Formats: sequence, C-alpha cells, structure tokens
Amino acid sequence: MKTMHLLIFFISLCVAFVGATAIQRRQSNEDPSDALAGLSIGDIINALGVGLVTGIQVNISLETLTTNYVTASVGLKNPLPIELTIDRIVSSAGINETVYAEFDYTFPEPVVVPLFGSANTSVIPEVLLTKGAIASLDIIPAGYLDLINVDAYVRAGTILGHLGIPIPITGLKQDGVPTSYNLALS
Repeated sequence: MKTMHLLIFFISLCVAFVGATAIQRRQSNEDPSDALAGLSIGDIINALGVGLVTGIQVNISLETLTTNYVTASVGLKNPLPIELTIDRIVSSAGINETVYAEFDYTFPEPVVVPLFGSANTSVIPEVLLTKGAIASLDIIPAGYLDLINVDAYVRAGTILGHLGIPIPITGLKQDGVPTSYNLALS
C-alpha cells in the first residue's frame, strides 16, 4: 500500500510539473505537448523504480549445451487499479549490462495480470543464451538477472483479458530480478 501511495504522489507531482511547464510554454507560445517530448511510458516506469517483474524461473536441459536455448517463465506484478494483459514481450537480460539471454515471444494465450495483482507467464520457449550455454553457467550463482531492455506489448483496462487499450511499453529496465534455475540434465 505504501508503494501505491508513493506512486500516486509521484504521478501527482509529475502532473503538477507538466501543468506548470505547459503554462510557462503557453505564455511563451511554445507547444504544451513538448513538455513530455522524448519520454516514453517505459521511461516513467523506470524513473519511478516500479519493478514489474517479481522473478524469473529458467529451465536448463541437456539439449541447452548444444542448442544454446533455455526456457523461462516470468512472475509479473501490476501496481495499477486496472487489469493489464500482456500480448508480447521482447527482452534482453544479463548482469552488469552484459547481455546473456534474449527472446521475442508472443503469448498464444495472453497473460492477464489483475488489478493490484500478480501473474506468471506460461513457459517462454527458445530463450537464446547469447554467450553460449557454457559461458552462461557462470551467472547461475548470482541468483539474479538485470533486465537490460524490455519492450512489453500491453493492453490496459482489459476485462478478463479481452478488449483494452493497446499500449506498447518500450525501454523498460530493472536490476536485480531474483532468478532461479532448474537443471534438468536427464
């Protein structure tokens, strides 16, 4: 609840700042929409420090050693009072700005994250280990991944995953996401 109050306070502060900036621009004959020029929704979420990912589960199989692919599932949270539905995620993750994994996945059945709730994605296949399987084993003991760049194709205000307003959220970043690894070497 404390996070929600902080989020509401920060959004109110942003609205007040943008309003004051718009008044200044109007007085100087500048376009008020320039106040937010260059900012994306991802930039705002990053600035707020609202991590939308609660955890990552990586599954490593014997085939991973030859294919350099793993599967993963992701825990998500929604700090908003509206339902969000995730249709697609494009992500790169690693440690200290070094990318170890990438994927671009469209969910066959979109992930519905209820208002103020959480959800887990289905298994995301073919997550590419960009450094190769052997080199990527070194990051397992860290127990976390940094989301270096994430683009999420979201629909906001959905009703049980239907309808909603499409909102691409680009450039999301999140450090230190708890990550667990399941080694299935049989």
